[in-house]
Amino acid sequence: MPALFGARGYPPALEWIARRAEAFVIPLAALVVGMALFSLFILAVGKSPILLYETMWRGGFGSWFSIQNSLSRAAPLLLAALCVALPARLGLVVIGGEGAIVLGGVGAAAIGVALSGAPSFIVILAMGVAGMAAGGIWIGAVGALRHYRAVNETISSLLMAYIAIALMNQLVEGPLRDPASLNKPSTQPLADMYRIGNIPGMDVHWGLVVGVVACILSWVLIEKTRWGFAARIAGGNVRAAQVQGLAVGPLIVGFTALAGGFAGLAGMLEVAAVQGSANASLAAGYGYTGILVAFLARHNPLAIIPVAILLGGIDASGGLIQRRMDLPDATVLVLQGMIFIVILFSETFYGRFKAFNPDLWKGAS
Repeated sequence: MPALFGARGYPPALEWIARRAEAFVIPLAALVVGMALFSLFILAVGKSPILLYETMWRGGFGSWFSIQNSLSRAAPLLLAALCVALPARLGLVVIGGEGAIVLGGVGAAAIGVALSGAPSFIVILAMGVAGMAAGGIWIGAVGALRHYRAVNETISSLLMAYIAIALMNQLVEGPLRDPASLNKPSTQPLADMYRIGNIPGMDVHWGLVVGVVACILSWVLIEKTRWGFAARIAGGNVRAAQVQGLAVGPLIVGFTALAGGFAGLAGMLEVAAVQGSANASLAAGYGYTGILVAFLARHNPLAIIPVAILLGGIDASGGLIQRRMDLPDATVLVLQGMIFIVILFSETFYGRFKAFNPDLWKGAS
């Protein structure tokens, strides 16, 4: 009977579901509340929320074309969200992924031009390594500052993102500039043989597959390896982890460097699959949207996949909303901001509901 009903008289399967439902129900409720608050904003400007969400659905998922557009926008969000989610397992709030993305793109573009003439496989691989190295060093430095100098990682990563964007502009408009790029400074364009193509049968580049694989591998790292276990211990209580003999410093630097490497890889994919060169379009805000994706997914790498697709669809609908409803293209940014505020507020509700805590069911009954 204990095997059938558990220690508290309830089926173990029900207890298993209850313990894990909280991480799904509360973010979903926060998403609904955020959209409801946004509806009030739309009403205030004299528009119909129903028409807005209908247009948003059609722009993001209403046709095969819009679905492909959403998936293309989700590709960099997957990697940008990992830049937030991995350090979060150590209790760190890193929000400077935008800087790693732009530097990863510049590094990849520079290597691609420098190795022009080499076999395509070698060049694309070198571009990926350069992008990951640039992003990894940049965000890894944030982790090093946090552990060795006690510099707040949230502030330092944000400030370093602005420095990275300024550095990117300096390089693109200076030593790496293509003389033929007049109105929009950029690096020399990559040859077609060094560009990353689309998935067969889809107008979506292979970066989507790379992002999904990165999320799966990140989940395996966190949940199935000793490094992930050590990171979770350190994230719960750094002092306890140190007492147990865990090398907290290398964990922090390693996880932040890996997180930055994923963001840098997103920049490389933007150059090799979308832009064809490094330019100001690299600072497209994917790093900041990735923050919302990671928080909405509760820093779970597997949950990042559907959330990134959802946010990619919302982002893809911005142009249609502008044309059909005469609203600014930045309307979707207001929606994302409201959702993010509600997500942060919803953190106060975790652990407060008996329905999600089987340990309290016996007393409740």
